[in-house]
Amino acid sequence: MRVAVVENMRNTGLGALATALSEAGAEIEWFRVWQDGILPQDMAGHDALVVLGGEQSALDDETHPYLPELVRLTRRFGDAGKAVLGICLGSQILARAYGADNLLGVAREFGWHNIGVTGEGRADPLLSAFGGEFTIFEWHADTFSLPEGAVHLATSPVAENQAFRIGRAVYGTQFHFEANSAVVEEWKADFPETIARIAPGWLENHAELAARHAAAADAAGLAIARAWVRLFEQQEIVILSQASA
Repeated sequence: MRVAVVENMRNTGLGALATALSEAGAEIEWFRVWQDGILPQDMAGHDALVVLGGEQSALDDETHPYLPELVRLTRRFGDAGKAVLGICLGSQILARAYGADNLLGVAREFGWHNIGVTGEGRADPLLSAFGGEFTIFEWHADTFSLPEGAVHLATSPVAENQAFRIGRAVYGTQFHFEANSAVVEEWKADFPETIARIAPGWLENHAELAARHAAAADAAGLAIARAWVRLFEQQEIVILSQASA
């Protein structure tokens, strides 16, 4: 199992997703486009694509000229029936790839928040374990309309479209399920000025907030990561079965 991971911003981290992929024995190839703009050129070389978050918007083509190519790449993977996962900015890029609107600066959320699971989400392999809601980490100001034909999986009062699925294995999550306590600690250390600006008081209250919310968010994030990897593994079983038929 070979997974291409696109990092749009330095020190993003895979967190819970790294754990789940390691458990499955997946091979990870990093594409640090914030550094060199290089994206996977041969889709056949990877079985799945993960697009992580970043400080830019999904429409910042002028300052991040690789974005149009990344949009096309996510669509090609999805149309080929391969597993695709977009997290935060990655979900906004996925929404753009499938013809939805990117809505900039209208939905700011930071820190641990409750996410509501829709009726369709309760029946979806990614979120079915949670019942009506779960706690997870958020860091975004932008959002998106739901792509045509997408299944709406999760919501919040600030950003209606928190998660969606297209087809069997193309998923976008606005929330950072990968951001376990270790990742949040790294972000806290790496981006204190940004956090202080967008969420005044959060740094000072971090220890109390983490004590209240981090354990539940870590458990939920790992459960989501493992659920996505199981879908990815099922895809591999189908491909191997077809190849041997």
